[in-house]
Amino acid sequence: MARKAAVAQRLALAVALVLSAAACGGRGSAGATVPAVAPASVPVPDFTHVVVVVFENREATSIAGNPAAPAFNALARRYATLTRYDAVEHPSLPNYLALVSGSTQGISSDCTDCIVDARSLADTLAAAGKTWKTYAEDLPYAGFTGASAGRYAKKHDPFLYFRDVTGSRARRDRVVPLTDLGRDLARRRLPDFSLVIPNLCNDMHDCSVATGDAWLATYVVPLVHSPGLRGGVVFVVFDEGTSDTGGGGRIEAIAAGPTVRRGSRFTRATNHYGLLRTIEDAWGLPRLGLSRFGTPIGGIWKR
Repeated sequence: MARKAAVAQRLALAVALVLSAAACGGRGSAGATVPAVAPASVPVPDFTHVVVVVFENREATSIAGNPAAPAFNALARRYATLTRYDAVEHPSLPNYLALVSGSTQGISSDCTDCIVDARSLADTLAAAGKTWKTYAEDLPYAGFTGASAGRYAKKHDPFLYFRDVTGSRARRDRVVPLTDLGRDLARRRLPDFSLVIPNLCNDMHDCSVATGDAWLATYVVPLVHSPGLRGGVVFVVFDEGTSDTGGGGRIEAIAAGPTVRRGSRFTRATNHYGLLRTIEDAWGLPRLGLSRFGTPIGGIWKR
């Protein structure tokens, strides 16, 4: 009887989530467009490494075909473009939280003193025996939890908003300066999951597309071709755009690396929840929040 009750409870929860999305005109709690029924799974490689690089505040139309972004466009042509990828909300922070936890956690600002009691990839990766790090440019030292330092901004560093990360010295120490990335690659110690955050200039928040493109060419292009990424993938996305398409704008999104079929395109509508679900499906992780409604990224992988 207890088992039947548990099954009924899970079914009721699933129905409630679907009805909630439908009642909001197809939008979830974060404002992002979500389907009424969870999309079917697709074949995804068992990546050795996943790297997610996040830039800032540009619509896809300001990157694709822009002469000021030759590195972005060369990477997109050589590997895969996700042509209908949307952010989920405005401003920045809710999008970063969505990427790592499947929810904006009820946060609708770029607060720096807020904290949430919720599960994130930090939890599900650890439970699966996998490692993670954030590599944040201009972070003064590993585990720094301050609001800002130079051109580093905590609002772009999502794991530091989860209590079970900030409350653990070991987990805080997984948030490290970007300078550690080169050393980890050289030593073949890249973690299973990496979140790479440029500073406020190089992510295009405060500076030009050309500046961000030069940073991509310096840091991301060598990463994509590094022997340390063998069997892995690099996703290059933006936190949000300047429109409200899909909740937070239609943004440039690229998948690159040795597991990606060259010159491919993923044309189905997806977003930060779909990217999170793709990572979860690749590694058999439990789905967090609205990632269950995210459209997983398929059809671009080498067989």
